[in-house]
Amino acid sequence: MRVDKKKIRIAEVITGLLTDSPVGRLGTTSADGYPMVKPLNFVYKGGKIYFHSAKEGEKMEDIARNNRVCFEIDFPIGFVKSTGTPCKADYLYQSVIIRGTAIVVDREDERIFALRGLMEKYQPDGGYGEFSEEKLAMTAVVRIDIEEMTGKQDLGKEAERKTLADLLVRNPWKSAVLQRS
Repeated sequence: MRVDKKKIRIAEVITGLLTDSPVGRLGTTSADGYPMVKPLNFVYKGGKIYFHSAKEGEKMEDIARNNRVCFEIDFPIGFVKSTGTPCKADYLYQSVIIRGTAIVVDREDERIFALRGLMEKYQPDGGYGEFSEEKLAMTAVVRIDIEEMTGKQDLGKEAERKTLADLLVRNPWKSAVLQRS
């Protein structure tokens, strides 16, 4: 990381971001060698990233060809407006970037573990029932084994941090616009 002071050093902050982030982005290498990034629903469980997919398609073909992947989440906190000089404008954020290996999960118990985790994350009130054999047969579950994970953040200057902390408690995952003079 180029700017060491932006590194997130508290593991619980990174875990919290991965647990709460609604969307992750999977980076793969396409057949023509270009990077490919796809947004997806995911769950961070047991120190691993899980997502589901159709068994066929570009994402699964990319993973079959080269299972080295990158995974990213970001939380855009807010834009800081500038007065006087453009150099005082800033964008405040938190992000996590993971490098790892994507593995198609074959074990039924781990597939159910991941799928239940996804449902618990996105529908925490329950009421979704059991997974049918028909749907399980047509659904791929992929696990990312994490090899490297880094968190980065810019939370602004000291005066802005208090305002941001208050905003985030009231409305997490909503960006703010602040004024810096």
